[in-house]
Amino acid sequence: MEDELSFSDICGGRLALQRRYYSPTCREFCLSCPRLSLRSLTAVTCSVWLAAYGLFTLCENSMILSAAIFIILLGLLGYLHFVKIDQETLLIIDSLGIQMTSSYASGKESTTFIEMGKVKDIIINEAIYMQKVIYYLCILLKDPVEPHGISQVVPVFQSAKPRLDCLIEVYRSCQEILAHQKATSTSP
Repeated sequence: MEDELSFSDICGGRLALQRRYYSPTCREFCLSCPRLSLRSLTAVTCSVWLAAYGLFTLCENSMILSAAIFIILLGLLGYLHFVKIDQETLLIIDSLGIQMTSSYASGKESTTFIEMGKVKDIIINEAIYMQKVIYYLCILLKDPVEPHGISQVVPVFQSAKPRLDCLIEVYRSCQEILAHQKATSTSP
């Protein structure tokens, strides 16, 4: 079963949440961010070109215009390959673990897997960000030395920064799977 919901991020931008239910113990959440804005790309390109043309008129050196083209191309490629994330995915499987995938605008993917035995809980936490209180979903990992302790906090959906209503949808579903996992692991 699959459905798509529309939410917004902390800045008011549009986000799309796709929920995929493969089984009662396996669910996937894909949070899609807006694509690269042509308006912002044009604004950056024009400002670099205006600065380069201003320097060209002062120095009368054509290398400045060539350098501007080179800087724009390298900057755009670097931004698409290392910064702009189009989609973040959280796949949670009861008996196996949690997989987080970030898909960049260039097509590159970054995947992190956490074994279910290392997961203590999934919570919604709050933080202060740019003079605002924001909420974020995070995974608490068990401390291998102290059974009741937490060794690490792993944030989820770092790039999209969804609002609380979106996080609650994902949180409830994750808690259902964690509750099922705890019930099956403690029953004889």
